Amino acid sequence: MMKSALVLLLAGSAAAFAPSSQKASTSALSAVLDDMPGNTKPVGPWDPLELATLGSDSTLAWFRAAELKHSRVAMLATTGYLVQGAGFHFPGMLSSDVSFESLSTMKPFDAWTAVPALGQAQIFFTLFLAECISEAQGTHYTKGGSTPTVIFPPIDFSGVDPVALKKKQSSELNNGRLAMIAIMSFVAEANIPGSVPVLTGIDAW
Repeated sequence: MMKSALVLLLAGSAAAFAPSSQKASTSALSAVLDDMPGNTKPVGPWDPLELATLGSDSTLAWFRAAELKHSRVAMLATTGYLVQGAGFHFPGMLSSDVSFESLSTMKPFDAWTAVPALGQAQIFFTLFLAECISEAQGTHYTKGGSTPTVIFPPIDFSGVDPVALKKKQSSELNNGRLAMIAIMSFVAEANIPGSVPVLTGIDAW
């Protein structure tokens, strides 16, 4: 299960390197992939399923935006899991009968189930609101606009040197890809003991 998910994850990440200006063959894409953020050594351009050649310009832009969003969510999730695994948690009660301490001792899926329905609804609404704000800013990325920016807090990259910006974008994507693999591994080991040998026997999982 983890192996298949990893293949799909890496393939999807590779599709995010594709330029939105053309729908081209793999050979044509290889000429421009070297200049895309996130395309770093030693892997280089890699798209074994040729996902970068599928769909329209809007689809390719959506792939890139989706990877960026998933990267940011995975980095937050990984950080949160490590903090909780180290024994840190919010003080007090989440609700009248659920404490943060009790949630910190549960497996990820069990902890989510223990959150009251109203609390889950508040989380979903906050995510929905953030998504609406992000999607409504300026020219949409599927229509030639820039990829989604961080909205909480908002960050303006307009004055950043292009070379420095590309380096920062590549760092964010690469860190996000690692975080996606990490959080998938954490959840798998917590719910299927032994599925990730390197994590087996560690109390946090």
